Amino acid sequence: MKLKITAKNIKLTQAIKDFTQAKVDKLDKFFDENAWAEIVLTVDKKINQRAEISLHNGKKKYTAKSIETDLYKAIDSLILKIEAQIRKNKNKTVASKKQISKEEISSYYGTVFAPQTDVKFSVIKQVEALPMNPEDAAYEMERLGYTFWMFLDEESRQINLIFKRLDGTYGLIQPIKAK
Repeated sequence: MKLKITAKNIKLTQAIKDFTQAKVDKLDKFFDENAWAEIVLTVDKKINQRAEISLHNGKKKYTAKSIETDLYKAIDSLILKIEAQIRKNKNKTVASKKQISKEEISSYYGTVFAPQTDVKFSVIKQVEALPMNPEDAAYEMERLGYTFWMFLDEESRQINLIFKRLDGTYGLIQPIKAK
């Protein structure tokens, strides 16, 4: 990766250049040979050491900034920030490429929701629908360890179904006349 280092209010020593180059070289694994970066190192009032990077790879541009009391720490922090951006963008790109086409979806639903000609039951259980209220039905369902229970509602004299929801509450299905 091509690298341009600019220094403001600081003398750019060979040690700083080598350290910065070594850190930026770790980013080569993400890009091809056309990528290039510009780093600006600045010292503000001898207290804050600032490192800024602008990394270009074709149409993509990444920028990051870091301020520390030590210039080497600022460069380390800067590389960590820019690498996190790159990884996040790469993950988004991979996720968007994994989207399924409409043809794949329709073929999937065609097989899942295709009318079945031969329905096979593995268990057939006959249950006496006893008249009870929904609270008693919930108690009976819990006692037997089931997640649903069919019962004859003692008021309406209709078959109802009570079921346990994922949040721990109960649901009740009551029949109505079709219009």
